[in-house]
Amino acid sequence: MSWICDGTPKNGQQYPNCSGPHPPYENNGPDCAICGLPQEAMQSAKTVVSSNGGKGGNFPLPILMLVAIALLLLGGGSWWYFSQRGGDRTVVVENDSGNNSDGVPTSGVNPLAIVSETAVNAELISQGEKILIIGGRNSQEKTSAAAAFASQDWPGAIQQYQEAVNKDKNDPEAAIYLNNAKAKQAGNPLTMAVVVPITTRVNEAKEVLRGVAQYQGEFNQVPSIPGRLLEVVVVNEKDASLSDSLAEDLIQSSANVLGVIGHGVDNNSRQALTRYEQNNLAVLSPLNTTISTNAGQSTVQTIPLSQTKTILTTYLQKVAETLVNYAVKNHSPAKVTLFYNSDNRYSQDLKGELVSALSKAGATLVKEVDILSPGFDATAEIDKARQAGSNIAFLALSKNQVDRAIALAQANQNQLVLLSSDEMYNPQILVQGGDAIKGMVLAVPWRWRSNDPFASQAGKLWQGRVSWRTATTYDATNALANAFTQFPGDRAAISQQLNQGITLRKTATEFNIFNEIPLVKANPGTAGPTGSKYQFDPIE
Repeated sequence: MSWICDGTPKNGQQYPNCSGPHPPYENNGPDCAICGLPQEAMQSAKTVVSSNGGKGGNFPLPILMLVAIALLLLGGGSWWYFSQRGGDRTVVVENDSGNNSDGVPTSGVNPLAIVSETAVNAELISQGEKILIIGGRNSQEKTSAAAAFASQDWPGAIQQYQEAVNKDKNDPEAAIYLNNAKAKQAGNPLTMAVVVPITTRVNEAKEVLRGVAQYQGEFNQVPSIPGRLLEVVVVNEKDASLSDSLAEDLIQSSANVLGVIGHGVDNNSRQALTRYEQNNLAVLSPLNTTISTNAGQSTVQTIPLSQTKTILTTYLQKVAETLVNYAVKNHSPAKVTLFYNSDNRYSQDLKGELVSALSKAGATLVKEVDILSPGFDATAEIDKARQAGSNIAFLALSKNQVDRAIALAQANQNQLVLLSSDEMYNPQILVQGGDAIKGMVLAVPWRWRSNDPFASQAGKLWQGRVSWRTATTYDATNALANAFTQFPGDRAAISQQLNQGITLRKTATEFNIFNEIPLVKANPGTAGPTGSKYQFDPIE
C-alpha cells in the first residue's frame, strides 16, 4: 500500500538521521525516498471518523489534510507529475517558474532526475548517462555503462562503471559515475555539480575531478545520513561564454542541485556567480572561496561577490611577494624582465603586484613585455632581456598562454631563471617544455609531499602524484557535503552556512595561502605526467 510523507513525524517520535520537511511525496516502500522517515512516522493515534459514524479506513487525519492541500494546489496553477520508471513511482510538484522566491526548486524532488534532460546545454552535462571525457583505454566499458545509466539500469551501470574503473584507475569521470549509479540505486542522493573545462583543458579538468571523486568515494562509504549518497553532476564548460547559461541549467534543474564547484576568475564566471548568489545556490569558486588552516583543521568560507576582489588581490599580492623574495634570496642582484598578456585581467593584476613587490624588495625591473604585442618573437625577446642585464624572467601569464610560456622557455635555454604562478602548473609545461623548463619555479596553493597523509592516499588511489587542483577541490567537496548533511535539500541554508564557514577536520590543505604561498620546482624525475622527464617538487 502506498503512503504519503511530508518529512514531519506524526507519531511523536524523533528521527535525527532523517532530512526534515518536504512537499508531500507518495511512497511504496517502508521508508520515504525523500527524507528517510519510516512509514510508521506518518501514523498518529488519531483516526478519521467516516460520515456514517464509523472509523474511516487507516489514514490518519494529518495525511488526509495533506492530500486535501495537494488537491487545492492542483487548482491553483501547480501540477503533479507522476512517472513510473523501473518500478519506482515519483511525484514532482512545480509552480509556473519551477522555483520559490529563493530560487529553490519547489518540486518534491525526483530522486531519479537527470539534469541534462531539461538543460539548454544538455550535451555538456552528465551524471553518468553520457561520457564527456572521450577516449581512453576504458572507453568501451564507459560507453556501455552510460547506456545502462541512461535507461536507469542501476545494477548494470554499477557493474560496467566498476569495470571501467578497474581498467583505468586514473580516470576520475568513471569513478564519479560509478558512485552516482550507486547513489541513484540508493534512491535519494545529495546532489552537487562540478564545472570544469573538459573541451579546452582536459588535464586540468581531470585534476579537479580527481579531488571531487576522491571525497565522493570516501563520503559514500559511510554516509552521514543513512541511504543518502553524494551524487556529482559533471559540467563541461567548453567555452567561457557559456558560464551563465550553464549556471541557469543547474539553478533550474528538478534534480535540486544543492551546491556547485568550479568556474574561474573571468568576467563570464562573475556573471555566473551573480546568478548563483541571486538564487541562494552555494558555489565554491576561486573568485569567492577562502581555505585557511589552523591547528590541523581547515575552514572553507565563501565571500559575497561584492567582496571577492579583495580575495583575489590578497592572493596575488602573496604570490608576487613569495616569488620576489625567492628571487632576491637566491639570485641577487635580481634583475627581472616581466612577461604578461594584456588581454587577461589575472595576468594584468599579477603583473601589477609583481612590479610593486619588486620595488619594495629593492630588485630591478629591467623591462615589461606584452606577449600579445604585434610581431612578438620569443627568441628575440629573450635575447633582448639578456642583453639588458636580466637574470630572471617572470612569466605572469594566464593559463591559456601555456604555448607562449613553452616557447619562451625553449628560447631561453636555461639562461634566465624562470618564475611563474599556479597558472603555469600544467602537464603540458612538463611534457612539451622538456629540458628547457628545468629549474622553473612556481608559486602554487598546495604542494605534493611524500609524508603528507592526503598526498599519500591520493597517490595510491590515482596511481601517481596529484596537483594542487586535486587537493583544493577535495576540501571544497568536503565542505559542500558537510553543509548538505546539516541542511539536506535547503539551498538557502546551505549557502548561508558556507558564508559563515565550514570547519573540516579531515583536510588536504596544510597552511593559510594568505600568509604563505608554497613553491615548487621543475626537477628531473619519473613522478611527472606520462611523456615527461620532469616533475614539480616542493621547495622547503
